Amino acid sequence: MQAPDDFNPAPGRAEELQPGVRRILAPNPSPMTYRGTNTYLIGTRDLAVIDPGPVLPDHLEAILAAVGPDQRIGHIIVTHAHVDHSPLADELSQRTGAPVYGFGPASAGRSPAMQQLVAQGMTGGGEGIDTEFTPDITVADGDMISGEGWNLEVLHTPGHLGNHIALAFGDACFTADHVMGWASSLVSPPDGDLTDFMASFRKLRARDWRIFYPGHGAPITDPAGRLDWLIAHREAREAAIIDALRSGPARPGDLAARIYTETPAALLLAAERNVLAHLIDLMGKSRVAPVGDLSATAEFRLLG
Repeated sequence: MQAPDDFNPAPGRAEELQPGVRRILAPNPSPMTYRGTNTYLIGTRDLAVIDPGPVLPDHLEAILAAVGPDQRIGHIIVTHAHVDHSPLADELSQRTGAPVYGFGPASAGRSPAMQQLVAQGMTGGGEGIDTEFTPDITVADGDMISGEGWNLEVLHTPGHLGNHIALAFGDACFTADHVMGWASSLVSPPDGDLTDFMASFRKLRARDWRIFYPGHGAPITDPAGRLDWLIAHREAREAAIIDALRSGPARPGDLAARIYTETPAALLLAAERNVLAHLIDLMGKSRVAPVGDLSATAEFRLLG
């Protein structure tokens, strides 16, 4: 987690960030959502809503109140099927008639490695999957979603969740939960995949961005610098895990307690899931192996 910033907008207020981009903060603050979910409105007449958020009546009314008399919501886009991003899409669609766009249901985009873990009985880490989410219109990497005066390019960025997408808007990018400024993202197998997560970082890093608009927290005005920090941060975590395993086999929870020494107690379970994600990634690199059957609480040992 990064040092606290001054990001604290009033929930329910549509704030212009640049021409054709407004943000409405949902009133759902928590240790995992920071001040709340950022809902974005794109366009000046034919509007797109990115990430309506959780089912909160006040937030629904705030979105509808932001639509002017000469405007209409024609598109609803969900970046991924977590309960703080997607559930309100259904009611917003019913109220406006706009179709819901997304990569697919919560299980879409899940890597073969994570599919195998599911087949072996591993379940998620309680990070709030919206299992009922199904888009009206399925999009894929490279697709364009367009309205009057705007275009959004779909970038499939799995890792935090298999169906996670970012949306390019010229030299700006709506990065949802893949890149945030206030904290690094949770990666919780089998819904999250660290191997995919790192590949998605590098996919974004290959392009020249002016600004990132994340799913939580303030805009990121140095996208390249933030991506470089996040990549280095994950590489440092991997090195710390390998170093800790030199003392002998250990479980993800024990490793998290030894490595995440400055993490608040409320976030230690998330830290444990992140460690598990690293261990599974290291298994794919033939660096570690479980002692016995693979599970979220298995001991892991170094190889070689």
